Amino acid sequence: MFTGLIREIGTILSVRPTATGRDLVVRCPLLAAEALTGDSIAANGVCLTVTALTGDGYACHAGAETLGRSTAGSWEPGRRLNLEPALRVGDRLGGHFVQGHVDCVGRCVGRQARGETVLFEFSLPPEQSVFLVEKGSVAVDGISLTVTGVRDDVFGVAIIPHTLAQTTLQDMQPGQDVNIEVDILAKYVHRALGLRAGGITSEFLAEHGYM
Repeated sequence: MFTGLIREIGTILSVRPTATGRDLVVRCPLLAAEALTGDSIAANGVCLTVTALTGDGYACHAGAETLGRSTAGSWEPGRRLNLEPALRVGDRLGGHFVQGHVDCVGRCVGRQARGETVLFEFSLPPEQSVFLVEKGSVAVDGISLTVTGVRDDVFGVAIIPHTLAQTTLQDMQPGQDVNIEVDILAKYVHRALGLRAGGITSEFLAEHGYM
């Protein structure tokens, strides 16, 4: 489990295709100093297991499922990644519940500076947009962000200078693909309501005190 608060921007040093996916080596001196083999580290929102330590970084393996559901299949040496180690018991949850399980690949479709704030817009598949609401949470390339608005299959976020400086959003431009993980709580609610016969009705709302 993660919280979507990035600890370090790492750099991919090498990528090697294998029969089951891709082996990667990532340079990240800060996290490498405290990481252990077997640890989970989210790289651009993708939960990957540390298979070996390399002094100032670590090695990991991205399997076929991960490559098919995320941007990891296009990562090459030199690519910068948002990195976050898994939460420890007792850690503060500063962002929101992030699993490191990418739901879909989205795309940056807009970037606009407004004073010190930068406004981004991202598109995503329509079947995933139902989980987004204004002021709700979403993880973009592993970063916990607050949704400022939703229209059809596009949502917006407002990035403050600190977040911009500490993440790869500083490099983000329209046309770039990103990993999207929607809020797990929204998925559970959507699933539960979908299984309820008749869906949301006026009787359902009245029964639960909304009318």
